[in-house]
Amino acid sequence: MKVLITGSHGQLGNELVCMLHSGKGEIGPIPACYQSATVVAVDVEDLDITDCQAVMGFIGELKPDVVINCAAMTNVDGCEVNYEMAYRVNAAGVRNLAVAAERVGAKFVQISTDYVFAGDSLTPYVEWDKMDPQSIYGKSKALGERYALCNCTKTFLIRTSWLYGYVGKNFVKTVRRIMREKGTMTVVNDQRGNPTHAGDLAYHILKLAATEEYGIYHCTGNGECSWYEFACEIVKLSGLSGTVKPCTSEEYNSPTHRPAYSSLRHLALACSVGDEMRPWKEALKEYISKVSD
Repeated sequence: MKVLITGSHGQLGNELVCMLHSGKGEIGPIPACYQSATVVAVDVEDLDITDCQAVMGFIGELKPDVVINCAAMTNVDGCEVNYEMAYRVNAAGVRNLAVAAERVGAKFVQISTDYVFAGDSLTPYVEWDKMDPQSIYGKSKALGERYALCNCTKTFLIRTSWLYGYVGKNFVKTVRRIMREKGTMTVVNDQRGNPTHAGDLAYHILKLAATEEYGIYHCTGNGECSWYEFACEIVKLSGLSGTVKPCTSEEYNSPTHRPAYSSLRHLALACSVGDEMRPWKEALKEYISKVSD
């Protein structure tokens, strides 16, 4: 088996590469079909997914069995400012990869987001709920979803949220840094969702990609909280002192409309390979026990 991972320097891409090389994640061993897999990990300096000809040439020559796209423009506020780049990476780039994957008969895994929903639900979103993105980030990712599903017959579309991993920047590391430096911070308490350990997501991506059960999936940490509650748990588990203060989204004054409620339910996952995603507090506790920054 040959697996191509784009965006390999990011939180999720790094987890996938490490897992494929070690054969296991924190949850358990990955499927045996990956045991002797050839892993080709690329980032933007190796392959610009917005360059159609480059993508067709690269994948056409490599002929991977699985393409996992972890490349994305995830700076939500940055997408509002540079919307053309957001659409190039999050939509056109996805189309390029999907078309190229289809040409060589590869499976295609596209990672999407809770931002494709309006965020005004009172109950967790399920896979078939209507998309209604309210931000450029959400709109570009929603278009990427359509391109993936329309252009590759072997697509796994996986939505996730509030991701944190062992490399790069994330909310967990930011909270720990600010609390060490200042001893206080203010966090919104009126946006609820699901914190997700990148390793747990990577484990389920590999489980799904080993099957032919194509379609839309939700995959996040189990359980929900507000960003304020998430920050408080990070501080507690890190053994840090100080004060986390709650505020409203209006008081935070973000330039981007963020979902007030974007919790995702894992119905398709539970009905296919099984939902082994850990409760978010359990996954966070193990993560914090292993990080130093």
